[in-house]
Amino acid sequence: MAERQTDRARGRPRSDSSSKSVAPVQGLDRGLRMLSLVARQERNTLTALAATADMAPSTAYRMLETLRLHQLVVFDTPTQTWSVGVEAFRIGQRYARHGNYLDVGRTVMRALSEATGETANIAVMQERELVYVAQIETRAPIRAFIPVGTRGDPQASAIGKALLAYMSPAQRNDVMRVPPKAFTSNTRIDRNTLMHELDRVRACGWAGDDEERYPGMRCIAAPIFNEYAEPIAGLSISAPAARLAMAEFERHAPSVAAAAAEITSQIGGQRSRPIVGTS
Repeated sequence: MAERQTDRARGRPRSDSSSKSVAPVQGLDRGLRMLSLVARQERNTLTALAATADMAPSTAYRMLETLRLHQLVVFDTPTQTWSVGVEAFRIGQRYARHGNYLDVGRTVMRALSEATGETANIAVMQERELVYVAQIETRAPIRAFIPVGTRGDPQASAIGKALLAYMSPAQRNDVMRVPPKAFTSNTRIDRNTLMHELDRVRACGWAGDDEERYPGMRCIAAPIFNEYAEPIAGLSISAPAARLAMAEFERHAPSVAAAAAEITSQIGGQRSRPIVGTS
């Protein structure tokens, strides 16, 4: 008689339904909350952690010792403080390997393209040039797109300006040391004008391109950040100028900024704080 076929591997019990709310394991939930508290600052005292977690110091200590057994936290005797351990780093590295901004980005780009009706793009800075690395085309019969692999002047593009705005002054000066070319009559070739625009980008979180590189094309972009709050890529929508009037920028910009923030969040990044000074 043939052996009974074993059950297939499953991700959840058969009795579970995604529509039901599953009660968390209380001890595990509290332990993970404690790990999150430790991770928020470089070093934490037991007193501060217990107060923030609203638990008795003795309970917080047992929880921290359990996390330490798994190398998720470490204790520094001279300073009497707790910090994130090497195993937490390893877990984060494993996530980073599958949390690539391009993998995550395609899903977010598709949703952004469908929401706005325009082509979505991702570009990165390579040395002093902008390189387009991913794209989701709109279904509209008339479209404005930049082929993947295209290189461009960052100072004449929405994504380029979104990245320049959040670079350190030294990085930005290095990129901008070559005077920009005047591709169209709208290209920002005056340094002071461009620096004022970068100030505006930092203030509102998004950048625009008003036919500055290609006549008849407008773009809206926002930066994507890594875990160190450094701009590593930019997300944009591009459209024919006839369809994306300047008045439409304010309507679509929040969607672009939110999409870029979603990619940042999913890859474990954090948004950069505004950089003081534009020199």
